[in-house]
Amino acid sequence: MLLIERRGAIAIVTLNRPEAMNALSKALRLALHDAIVQLDQDPDVSVVILTGAGDRAFTAGLDLKELGGDPAAMGAANDQDARSNPVRAVETCRKPVIGAINGVAITGGFELALACDVLLASENARFADTHARVGIMPGWGLSQKLSRLIGPYRAKELSLTGNFLDARTAADWGLVNRVTTASELLPTALRMAQDMASIPVEALSFYKSLIDDGYAVAFGEGLALEHERSSAHNRTVTPERVEAQRRQVMERGRGQ
Repeated sequence: MLLIERRGAIAIVTLNRPEAMNALSKALRLALHDAIVQLDQDPDVSVVILTGAGDRAFTAGLDLKELGGDPAAMGAANDQDARSNPVRAVETCRKPVIGAINGVAITGGFELALACDVLLASENARFADTHARVGIMPGWGLSQKLSRLIGPYRAKELSLTGNFLDARTAADWGLVNRVTTASELLPTALRMAQDMASIPVEALSFYKSLIDDGYAVAFGEGLALEHERSSAHNRTVTPERVEAQRRQVMERGRGQ
């Protein structure tokens, strides 16, 4: 139900339940957690791409059949433990996670998409928050993240109607980085991942945490956090290292 493919320093993680629209069953959530932990600890992996099997769905969210048949399933799904909570599992990854959204991302699937660091969407991608229609409330961060990403008015439109948002509009609203054809989605994600992987993984992880931790606090606190961390880090950088990196940057610029 979960596929992991390695392309050098890049790992492609695929939710593989296409017959169930890649619904996040308890078993799949645990498998995703275990995979993310493994890849996060693997020194040979720099970037992770997360996508879904098929062209219908990234993931339709929680497995409603499973929820309907187990009285304890809803409580477990709302657990903040990363073994049950796929959003928390992805957020524990210190390395960049590129979401390649190949189809619908619905409710919990929408929340999982928002856990990624960069979102690329195929023309088949659509986003919907159906929590209210199903009669449950989000517990993986959607009610807070979405309004901060696209503004409270647009967030309320999506969440209080349950309507779908198409990929092009999602890009216009700043929800996804870019939209591709279905056939170009993974190649585009791989090119971006290769660009990221050309940077030392320690720098990727440091910068990712700097952005995420600063975004989670007030602006003034974020500036102070950046100053504190960058000052400590930059004191360890030698002139020789700066010169070597400068030459690499210039060489890369000539090739683009």
